[in-house]
Amino acid sequence: MSENAKKPGPVKLGDVLAGFLQSKGITERIEPLRVLEEWPVAVGPTVAAVTRALQLDQQGTLIVDVRTHAWMNELSLLEPELLRALRTRPGGDKVRQIRWRLARSW
Repeated sequence: MSENAKKPGPVKLGDVLAGFLQSKGITERIEPLRVLEEWPVAVGPTVAAVTRALQLDQQGTLIVDVRTHAWMNELSLLEPELLRALRTRPGGDKVRQIRWRLARSW
């Protein structure tokens, strides 16, 4: 090995994992689920305080737990606006509708 040849430097574990997930086609399957973590940012602190995004099914229905019936009614009226906000966030383009569900426990 010549003195001028560079040895490969350390590689970030996150980069290695991202490359592995991409090579196995997993990234495309989990990317839409980012909407679950983006929910509080998309809907704002007031709505985030009384809701929890739980699941995005394959048909694009986002399941969201809500603390009270009153909030469920209010949020169902705001659904078009919330969908627009979600679609600006990573993974949000996969959400077609929101299904509101009264939370059994918080």
